[in-house]
Amino acid sequence: MNQKIVTITSTCIPIAIDNCNTDLIIPARYLASTTRNPKFFGDAFMHDLRFTSDGEPVADFVMNQPSFCEPPCEGVHQIIVAGQNWGSGSSREHAAWAIAGYGVKAVISSSFADIHRNNLLNCFVLPIIVSEAFQQELFSSIKADPQTQVSVDLPAQTITNLATGHSESFTINGYKKYCLMNGLDDIDFLLENIDNLPAPTPLNSVD
Repeated sequence: MNQKIVTITSTCIPIAIDNCNTDLIIPARYLASTTRNPKFFGDAFMHDLRFTSDGEPVADFVMNQPSFCEPPCEGVHQIIVAGQNWGSGSSREHAAWAIAGYGVKAVISSSFADIHRNNLLNCFVLPIIVSEAFQQELFSSIKADPQTQVSVDLPAQTITNLATGHSESFTINGYKKYCLMNGLDDIDFLLENIDNLPAPTPLNSVD
């Protein structure tokens, strides 16, 4: 069932990697899978940075540090604060599946690759574009206190750093905003509005 997004208040995972491409977000070998099990893709999220080739956790990678991975790790931190140009590279939608499967509901960056941003929206993950100054403030606040929380108000289109009280507004397509707030994917939206669709124009008969 699709999850509605209205407000999100959560601690964050800081992934300060500029130009983090979709191959880092989910390695290509996972693309051959036919499952849509969220946990499968959540476990693959950032896999080759999280684990060595022997499957051992990389201790100094942020997602393995105790402040950001108190089991169960998935879904505890519902917001990622990301580096610039998040989701560059190939257009694989599996990258958005991996982020959603890990339990993330919003990704904050100063810039996104356009296709990846749309894929996130389709997976009910809110991509939020903020200024570079606000992005860096969030990184600084989380570094000073990993328990720093960020609050997202989708109806008001605002994001607030609760450590400093500073807020910024963000933009979002009106259609996608409506869908996120009501838990609707594109098919759900069409079904909800089928009675309002114009009647099809009859084809002219062929003599």
